[in-house]
Amino acid sequence: MANKIIFPENFLWGAATASYQIEGAWNKHGKGESIWDRFSHTPGKILNNDTGDVADDHYRLWKKDIGLMKKIGLQAYRFSISWPRILPAGRGRVNQKGLDFYSKLVDGLLEAGIKPFVTLYHWDLPQALEDEGGWTVRSTAEAFADYADVVMRTLGDRVKNWITHNEPAVVAWLGYETGVHAPGMTDPVKAVAASHHLLLSHGWAVPVIRRNSPGAEVGIALNCNWTVAASNSAMDLDAHRRSDGKWVRWFADPVFGRGYPADVVEDFKRLGTLPDGTNFIQPGDLDIIATPMDFIGVNYYNRGIIRVNAPGNEPQNIFPSPQTPEHWTEMGWENHPDGLVGVLARYYFGYQPPKLYITENGASYSTPPDENGNVPDVHRVNYLRTHVAAAYRAIQAGVPLAGYFVWSLFDNFEWSFGYSQRFGIVWVDYASQKRILKDSAKWYKTVIKRNGFQTV
Repeated sequence: MANKIIFPENFLWGAATASYQIEGAWNKHGKGESIWDRFSHTPGKILNNDTGDVADDHYRLWKKDIGLMKKIGLQAYRFSISWPRILPAGRGRVNQKGLDFYSKLVDGLLEAGIKPFVTLYHWDLPQALEDEGGWTVRSTAEAFADYADVVMRTLGDRVKNWITHNEPAVVAWLGYETGVHAPGMTDPVKAVAASHHLLLSHGWAVPVIRRNSPGAEVGIALNCNWTVAASNSAMDLDAHRRSDGKWVRWFADPVFGRGYPADVVEDFKRLGTLPDGTNFIQPGDLDIIATPMDFIGVNYYNRGIIRVNAPGNEPQNIFPSPQTPEHWTEMGWENHPDGLVGVLARYYFGYQPPKLYITENGASYSTPPDENGNVPDVHRVNYLRTHVAAAYRAIQAGVPLAGYFVWSLFDNFEWSFGYSQRFGIVWVDYASQKRILKDSAKWYKTVIKRNGFQTV
């Protein structure tokens, strides 16, 4: 028996990208060097030594790309601004050509009837600021507030949906602790300091946005997979607590006014990553971080099953069988739509934000064009269908979910994986820059048009 899922009126359907992953033009028109420019140009850091120097050439092809968005029927487009394209040195001199690019992009989106959702920081910190200590020092948080002010003065009259940061947990832990992301630092103590300065910069930026963009809504995008303990053993349960505390609660608790979770503070002290006498958390910082927001953005991809192999070991993910393409993406991530319901419910019922957006959700499958030039990415369609249905179930459960942004609009530079992973609903031939709407884009177009879809 067929059932029809219809989303609430005014539910927003969009797609998301990030500046370094699609723009290219890494050194054009006055743009400064970013940490990802430096990192990707360092041999051995990125798979196949790929770089984002050209990526999807969106800086040059943005008009055509808006045409594709319109063809799909997108109601909103989430993109990020390259900080060094605006302020080449991170502060001080403004690069007008950089501002002009984003101003034209916003105008083009509005003319196409597409609502711009702008992320101020999606990981491409100006290298000049990193040379001064990057997110490990407080001055970078101060510079971020000034950068936000510059952007708001140009775009705040037209853009009314703002995200301060994308996934600060990834920035802190992968960028400064494990070093697999730019800037490639491996210092757990500095990583904890970076996590605080990222959140502090968010708190400082929110009133700047409100002042310069009257009537705007502002939030932050946090990543949260659905994690469970592998067993009821004390070790596995504690491993799950530690992992969840570090990746989720350490960021969500303070932005919702709860301060840093006491158990994670103790974990960090025990590990020596939050030494006695730490002074980077100053009086009043937690009040600043807890500045009220209008929404929370949730980035969700998969489930994690957490266990430890021996006392004192770091928590590890385990992988249940079968690992077939239907159940597992090419990133090695499990297709687990029920986890999306759990994550949305957790954020809403646990923290009570005014509303939520799914700011990223998608899957990596490298299905190429067939002999007819079509891209039959059936596994991505399955992933999106099951997750959109999960989003609907969350709404039915009382979650005030206001929109869904598929990740990603385009195949693009996938950070340390280079061009080996394809998340897009639009195929990109990187040599020719030809774009092809995949079957997933055609499916999504129908969903947007009907504000839902038929289930079987």
